[in-house]
Amino acid sequence: MYPAKPAASSSQPAAEMAQPVVGIPISSPGAVAVGPVVGKWSSGLCACSDDCGLCCLTCWCPCITFGRIAEIVDRGATSCGVAGTIYTLLACFTGCHWIYSCTYRSRMRAQLGLPEACCCDCCVHFCCEPCALSQQYRELKARGFDPDLGWDVNAQKAAAAAAMYPPPAEGMMIR
Repeated sequence: MYPAKPAASSSQPAAEMAQPVVGIPISSPGAVAVGPVVGKWSSGLCACSDDCGLCCLTCWCPCITFGRIAEIVDRGATSCGVAGTIYTLLACFTGCHWIYSCTYRSRMRAQLGLPEACCCDCCVHFCCEPCALSQQYRELKARGFDPDLGWDVNAQKAAAAAAMYPPPAEGMMIR
């Protein structure tokens, strides 16, 4: 059923004999952007009414929203649970949780090529932490990430989007 394997009498190593892969990349609607995309924020800082569920979650349990953001920004190096716990401990014992969260805003801006607001990231988080976290979460969603799923699932979606179709055969009709 399968063709016989060629004899291993060739003087070239197997790595040199490998043929390059040619194909058409498969595009998937939920694909995750891998490289930085320069631009502006997809929503405003005070656009909380765009997603009322997220707004309520972030107002009452900002540690959950922050943890989800941190896991994506850190590309899985820090889990949602760890980041959320650190955020909660800082909020309960020091009240300086906004310093921790503003560093993630700065990192996210650098990764996605986003401009800084008229005031610095720390001022945004100090003055309106829920709005800042909600804006970051919405931006990740707009860029194709789903923070609810975590980094691993988002990375798998990106890898699946990189799968390829075989090239069309010559002389065949293409639709």
